Amino acid sequence: MVHYKIYWKKSAEKDLLNLDKKLIPKIVNIIDSLSSNPFPKNIRKLHGTDKIFRIRVGNHRIIYLVDEQLSIIVIYYIRHRKEVYRSIS
Repeated sequence: MVHYKIYWKKSAEKDLLNLDKKLIPKIVNIIDSLSSNPFPKNIRKLHGTDKIFRIRVGNHRIIYLVDEQLSIIVIYYIRHRKEVYRSIS
C-alpha cells in the first residue's frame, strides 16, 4: 500500500492555529490518516476540479489536493464552512 506524504500550505497552518483548541487534535488526526487513505468515504470532490477534495469536521472543512502520481497530499485550508468556499473561487 502506498503512503502519501502530507504537505501543509502556510494558509492551512495559520487556519489550524486560529481554531478552537479542542478541535485541533481531531483535525490533525484526520489529516494524518489521509497519508494511508487519501480517499475516505466521507470526502467530496470539489466541483470544477480534478484533484481537490474536502472533508467535513463538524462545521469546518479541510480542503486538500491529492496527487496520486507523486503520492503527495497538500492541505490548503481548514476553515469554517461559511468561509472556506470563498477562498477557493
